[in-house]
Amino acid sequence: MTESSPLSPPTELPVSASARRALDIAKRGCDELLVEQDFLRKIVRSEASGQPLRIKLGLDPTAPDLHLGHTVVLNKMRQLQDLGHTVIFLIGDFTAMIGDPSGRNMTRPPLTREQIEANAQTYFQQASLVLDAARTEIRYNSEWSDPLGARGMIQLASRYTLARMLERDDFTRRYRGGIPISVHELLYPLMQGYDSVALKSDLELGGTDQKFNLLVGRELQKEYGQEPQCILTMPLLEGTDGVDKMSKSKGNYIGITEDANSMFAKTLSISDVLRWRWLSRLPHCGSSARADSIPATSRSGWQVKWSLDSMVRLQQMLRAPASRRDFREGPCPTICRRCRWRDRRSRSRSCSGRPVWRPRGARRCETSSRAGCESTVTG
Repeated sequence: MTESSPLSPPTELPVSASARRALDIAKRGCDELLVEQDFLRKIVRSEASGQPLRIKLGLDPTAPDLHLGHTVVLNKMRQLQDLGHTVIFLIGDFTAMIGDPSGRNMTRPPLTREQIEANAQTYFQQASLVLDAARTEIRYNSEWSDPLGARGMIQLASRYTLARMLERDDFTRRYRGGIPISVHELLYPLMQGYDSVALKSDLELGGTDQKFNLLVGRELQKEYGQEPQCILTMPLLEGTDGVDKMSKSKGNYIGITEDANSMFAKTLSISDVLRWRWLSRLPHCGSSARADSIPATSRSGWQVKWSLDSMVRLQQMLRAPASRRDFREGPCPTICRRCRWRDRRSRSRSCSGRPVWRPRGARRCETSSRAGCESTVTG
């Protein structure tokens, strides 16, 4: 790839109210935006020139499913897409052969080209459940990584130092702990960073564990004479085990195209504490309501389950409208007649009558069971 001409000094432009609003939308719910003033300058320049920003998100197809953790950053991408910018959904079919070492205490097992191609087949289709497919640019990083060859890889490696690579927390811990670090793992941040050079990215999104990789892209763009990208990191979603981040390779995830009953069962299997963290990080809880708008006194028990199950229903509705039949809506459709009468006449709190979501076929009302009622259920 040829280098472009050196950057000219930036010209300061007045900051409009719409530019401030766009910055607020970008920052909402994010963990970190670097460098904020640079990004605001990019927005202002984009408004003045009419040239949309190029915003990039890369995902490696290490498994066939996208999961709820991905929807955190995908929804941020959709917000920026709705502002009129160009979003690039990058499928890392080349970098997947290396394996991202982020957050790993050992080398990832390698994937074959056949495994990667099989996993990548439905990636964009799944991402389109959140992104507007008609306005999304889809790319594969093998387009520019394969043609590099050995000579190009050596030239790329000469633009970054080993000392800076070992500043990465994952590598530092492994090096000090005597855990092997394969040479090909050192290439991963370089190849991800080179993606930003090839795509001339203005902003790259990722999870908090991707910060080092995103910063490498910023540095490589400087090396190639490009204006460095800004980076926006989103909080990670813990997996169903409540310990590690939700991950395809660790199997602790809920795929966004899983059947309704599977999603429902996995959601109810996690603790209330973890469920609340999910609710605060996922962009929807079944409606436009935000998690922080729910009173603290309502953040326990079945009320949180109801909110998150509504979010699960929303994911299913995005997948296929017919999946709405997998859930039943109503003022607790399985409340026993005795509870309903007591709730209506004596204002008893033994059954609240609030909406609950359950897979079709479930026979026992959770609120009725919790209240100790044994009468015959309706529905």
